[in-house]
Amino acid sequence: MGDVLNEFRTHAGAESFAAIRRNLGETLIALDFDGVLAPIVDDPAAARAHPEAAAVLARLSPLVGAVVIITGRPAGLAVEHGGFAAVEGLTVLGHYGRERWEAGVLTTPEPPAGVAEVREKLPRVLEAAKAPAGTHIEDKGHALAVHTRRAAEPEVALERLRSILGALAEHAGLVVEPGRFVLELRPPGMDKGIALRGIVAEKKAGAVLYAGDDLGDLAAYDAVDALRAEGMPGVKVCSGSAEVTALAERADLVVDGPDGVVRLLADLAAG
Repeated sequence: MGDVLNEFRTHAGAESFAAIRRNLGETLIALDFDGVLAPIVDDPAAARAHPEAAAVLARLSPLVGAVVIITGRPAGLAVEHGGFAAVEGLTVLGHYGRERWEAGVLTTPEPPAGVAEVREKLPRVLEAAKAPAGTHIEDKGHALAVHTRRAAEPEVALERLRSILGALAEHAGLVVEPGRFVLELRPPGMDKGIALRGIVAEKKAGAVLYAGDDLGDLAAYDAVDALRAEGMPGVKVCSGSAEVTALAERADLVVDGPDGVVRLLADLAAG
C-alpha cells in the first residue's frame, strides 16, 4: 500500500498505527466479515471471503496478539464461507459475540424464545405490510434479517418496513439492528462494541485495530475510541463503499473494500 501513514485521515489514527507496527505482537486485529473480508452480494448465502483473505490471516496470526472476526453471522458459517478453518489462532465471534468459534470448537447458547416467535410471525407480517418484491428473510438461527437489496427501490422498501419490524421486535423482546439494506431482529444485550472490549480484555491486548463497513460497526468504533482515551493505541478502519458513509466519517483510515482490507493486512504481515 506504499506509505500507509500518508493515507490516514486522523493524526491519532496515524500515531496509533505507528505504535501498532512497533508492537505488533501485542495487537488485537478485529474484523467484520461481510463487506470487510467478503464482498457484499445480493444473496447473503452466496457471500464468500476474498480469495486471499484466509492466506493473509494465516500469515498475520502468529505475528500479532490475536486475530478476531466479529460478525452478525453465525460463527460457524463465517468460518465455512471464509475458508478459515485452518487459520491457527483465529477466534470468530458470531451473532455479535453470542457465539464463539475457536480451534474448531463452536460454543453457542440457546436463542431466546423471542427469536422463534419472530421466525413464525415474520412472513405473515411482511405479507400484511405488502413488502415490495425482492424483500427476503435470512434466518441466522439466533436472529432474523430482512433484506431489501433486491427490491426495485431498496432504501424506500427499508424505510417502509422499519417501524413495522421495530414493533414486532419489541413485542418479542428483541431489538432491530439496521445495516446495508437490511434490518436484523436479534436478542438485546450484545453488540460489536461489547464483544470487542471483552475480547481485548481477555487477550490482554496492548493495541487494537478494528475494520468494519456498516452501521453495526459503529459500536466497535465507540469501543476503539474509549480504549484510545484510556491510553491504548487504537485504529478504526473503514472498508469503504458508496452505501454507508457514517462509518467513513468516523474512520481513521478508509480503504477500498475487501481488496483494500486484504492489502492492509498483508502490509502489516510484511512488517
